[in-house]
This record gives sequence, structure tokens and C-alpha cells, in this order.
Amino acid sequence: MEWFTADGYWLSRLIFQRALAVIYLTAFLTAALQFRALTGERGMLPVPALLRRTDWRTAPGLFRLHYSDRFFALVAWTGCALSVALIAGADARLPLWAAMLLWALPWALYLSIVQVGDVWYGFGWESLLLETGFLAVFLGNGHTAPPVLVLWLLRWVLFRVEFGAGMIKIRGDECWRGLTCLYFHHETQPMPGPLSWFFHHLPRPLHRAEVAANHVTQLLLPVLLFTPQPVAGTAAGLMVLTQLWLVLSGNFAWLNWLTIALALSAVDWSPAAAPPAQSAAPLWYEVVVFAVTALVLFLSYRPARNLVSRRQAMNRSFDPLHLVNTYGAFGSISRVRLEVVVEGTDERTVGPDTVWREYGFRGKPGDPRRLPRQFAPYHLRLDWMMWFAALSPAYARPWFGPFVQRLLENDRDTLRLLRHNPFPDAPPEHVRARVYRYRYTNWRELRATGHWWHRTYVREFMRPVPRPGPVSPSSRS
Repeated sequence: MEWFTADGYWLSRLIFQRALAVIYLTAFLTAALQFRALTGERGMLPVPALLRRTDWRTAPGLFRLHYSDRFFALVAWTGCALSVALIAGADARLPLWAAMLLWALPWALYLSIVQVGDVWYGFGWESLLLETGFLAVFLGNGHTAPPVLVLWLLRWVLFRVEFGAGMIKIRGDECWRGLTCLYFHHETQPMPGPLSWFFHHLPRPLHRAEVAANHVTQLLLPVLLFTPQPVAGTAAGLMVLTQLWLVLSGNFAWLNWLTIALALSAVDWSPAAAPPAQSAAPLWYEVVVFAVTALVLFLSYRPARNLVSRRQAMNRSFDPLHLVNTYGAFGSISRVRLEVVVEGTDERTVGPDTVWREYGFRGKPGDPRRLPRQFAPYHLRLDWMMWFAALSPAYARPWFGPFVQRLLENDRDTLRLLRHNPFPDAPPEHVRARVYRYRYTNWRELRATGHWWHRTYVREFMRPVPRPGPVSPSSRS
């Protein structure tokens, strides 16, 4: 069938696939380097405990067959190796069926990781990577032109990402409708970047223009994705520009970069280069693509209904394989930034004169003199969850206690998640946590103090917890 493929989109597919492979590599690397402290056998939320309270139907994956830290590491590093192979274009050197298998493997491996990731993997970009990665399996390789149906399905994903985010804002905080949310957002977002301080101090009329442009990008441009070229490609290009603006203003893991990859797949690059020689799509491939399209359309009913619902849910999966999901972000905006500051002391007795030393996190604000760093697309999972903990202790209840216990042990894997350990030679005797209000300094304060942040004490988050002493023979029996 001539209409089945889009010859002119071969470069769009190539750009999209290589970008997706880089994002896969980032996701697997994040998992490989952080899992032992977060979900390992001795982690804060161990995988074996999760497996015992869930079943195959709700969370299928490889770790249902076997779990050990060594096996998890094997899965994560295998995912890294497959991602590198895809970045290098290994799929282009394989027959069509083998290329599809090569794309299916990282999807299956990352699905298995997400299924046992507990709250550490409860972010919308996990589902977005799985949904996008699943469709990438059926895009084919250089032997055939990309299927039109799969290209449209990728636009359907992009539509839900942008339109879902736009609708949750319009329905949510009144500051989005009043165009004032960015008076606060750059300061109170989960993990500011090195330029966020400067974005915050932009003139307020420009902040209002940013919000208005956001509404246009997320509520109008997504509809244009389904119009003929060059309108659809222009809309996608404008989305890329707004996503790059978000990349500069904060750290949102690979959410922005994956959205950019999706948008680039909707751009018609055919005037830039002539398509290479491509053979007709085999019949079995056409049947598979039709079947996948039918499956995605069937599963899209509930996510589509969610988009127009007054009770719109953000970042929700409606099937255990995360094939079609809902997305959205920042339906409400915090006006005040609260941070949980974790401290320890090597004094055995805690009193008014106790000297406390602060643990340093890699991404979240801590030392007021430290300018936030750029980490995205790499995802600092603990730092992100600390932001939620500051919003409400309920977010931290399952894992914060185990986190503190591991600090009291100077647990190597946990300390690797941090930037600074104030007790390198011996574990602290006590650890506590306190909540501070953080605000950006202004230009005058920055020049006078060298501080990017000003912080004031608000309340106690966790009372001092002592380090467990040696276990006596009587207590063992």
C-alpha cells in the first residue's frame, strides 16, 4: 500500500530514534547508579518487599522471575549497552524484524525497572519513555520508509503531553488564568537550574508573557499537529523552542528532551535531504502496524476522556504496560519554597550547644552560597523526593526513616547519592531534619553576601535520631 509509508519522513525517524536512544541511555544509567540505595535488597524501599505485596497483573516484568541486586545491575547495564548500540545505528544494519527486536529489548528492560521502582519511579516521564519507546519498536529502520500510522501515533503522544499540561493549568491554580504563576515558579520548582535565579528576576511583564505563550503552546499548537505540512511542522518547531526554554530554566529529568524528540518526529525534513533507497514494507510488517494502531486507539479511550474531564488526573497510567497514559504538570504552584535540611552531629548528648553539620545534596538547594547545577536529563531521584517531602511529610513517610538510618550507618550506597558527607571518618551519633523557607536573594543581597538563597528556620521535620549502639548478647536472645 503506497499510503502505508511516508518516504519523506526517513530523516524525521532517524533524528527521533537517535534522540530516543540517548534518553534511554540516560534512564538506564540513572537506574544503574542509584538503585542499590533506593530499591536494592538493602535499599530504602527494597524491591523484594514490593514484589511480595503486588502481583503479575498489576506490575509484570522480569523481576517477577528473579530478583537480586546483581540481576538488577545486569538489566540496567544491559539497557545501557543496547542504548549505545542504537545511538551508533546498529538497527540500520539489521533486517527489519531484528531491528524491531533491538528496539523492543530496552523497552522491556526499562518496563521491568519501572514496575519495581516504587515511589522513586512515580514520575510522568517514566510512563512517557515507555509509551514512546513502545511505538519506536514499530517505526522500522532504513530498509523501509516509516509507517504513516506510527508517525500519527507519535503525534498523538505529543498532543496528550502538551494539551494535558495545558488543561491541568487552566483548570488548576488561578495564577495560570491570571498569568502570574511565573512570579513564583522559577523559585519554587522542584529542582532549579543554574539560570533559574536569573529567570526569577526577569521583569514581571515578561513573566506574564511567558505564561500567555505557554497557554498558546499547550492549548492551541497541539491541535495543529494534525493539520497538513508545513503547519504541523511549524507547530512542532515552536514546541521545541518552548521546551528548550524550559530546559534552560530548570531540571525536569528527560521530560523536556523526550518532548523535543517527539516534536522533531513531526517536522517534515524532506527538503533537507533526498530519501535513500527503500524497499516496500513486507505484508507481515503492515499487519503488525495495523494491529498496534488498533490496540493504541482502543487503549486511548480512557486517557482521551481524562483530557476533557473536570476531574482530570495528571501522569496516570491506565494499563500495566504504560502503553497509553495521561500527562500534565504544575496544576498548582507553590508560593513559598520549603526545604528539608538534614544534619548530623558526632556528639553523644544533644543539647542547646550541640554543633550540627549539614549533609549536602547534589541538586536540591542546601548551602545558600551554592548556585544550583544543571543535571537534566539525568534524574536525581532522591533530590526530587526531598522536594515532595518538604511539601508534606506524608510523601516521605515510607522512605525517610530508612534514609536517616542509613546515614547513621554511613552507608556507602546512600552516601553516593549525596554531594557532601560531613562525617567521612565515622558515622554521626545523631541525625535530625529541619524545614527552612528558602527564597532567592536579590541583586543587592547577592553582591553583599555572595548568597543565591536566603533561608529562615520554619519547624522541625524529624527529631534527632540516635545511632543504634552495639547489640548486647542478652538482646540477641
